[in-house]
Amino acid sequence: MTAPAARRPALAVAHRGDPYRYRENTLPSVESAFTAGADAVEVDVRLTRDRVPVLLHDATLERLWGDPRPLARLTAEQLDEVGGGGRYRVPTLAEALKAAAATPGGRLLIDLDDAGPAAATWDVVVGLGAERRVGFCGPATAMLAVRALAPDAEIALTWKQPRLPARALLDDLRPRFVNPPFGLATPEFTAAAHRAGLAVSTWTADLRRTMRKLSAAGVDSITSNRIALLRAVLDGRR
Repeated sequence: MTAPAARRPALAVAHRGDPYRYRENTLPSVESAFTAGADAVEVDVRLTRDRVPVLLHDATLERLWGDPRPLARLTAEQLDEVGGGGRYRVPTLAEALKAAAATPGGRLLIDLDDAGPAAATWDVVVGLGAERRVGFCGPATAMLAVRALAPDAEIALTWKQPRLPARALLDDLRPRFVNPPFGLATPEFTAAAHRAGLAVSTWTADLRRTMRKLSAAGVDSITSNRIALLRAVLDGRR
């Protein structure tokens, strides 16, 4: 009798880079996450006033940069001056993709909160020939916009319900992953997703015991703010 194949460890995804060491969604944070062993780095993408995709989670610069201005009111040139410029400023998506390309196998998971940035984001990805270096995550409206632009893009459908999405949505979207918060990623949910032909990605696990619990539940990808710890747990070193 042939022994069953061993299950691969979950992918280790860094949440907004390595934010315990460097400010989230900056180039040093992205690069630090890859150095720590991330399989992919999740980044948030929004558009400047002149529709340049940049890395920023919030609608304003207040939380991270102490600047109350909304991103949507700033051009990319104006944004370049925030934080004193240099490598520690708000980077463009193009810069982050180039940083990922500098790491063998480095990938970005692009988080879109809505459909608005999808077209400009995809244009940047295609312009750099980075289609195989990216995946996308977000709610159904944003991911349907991505799918319309990119029939073969890898998609993780962010999902906050204890039951799987309706089959009609899955047929339209064709996601690789269903992407619930870690509290919903139970063994039962994960098994149901696998039976439906879906992998399970989950967020955001920062405690060792949570990482171990998710791995034992059979999830396929875990996102964490503590990428070095997650890498060690998945590799059996912690």
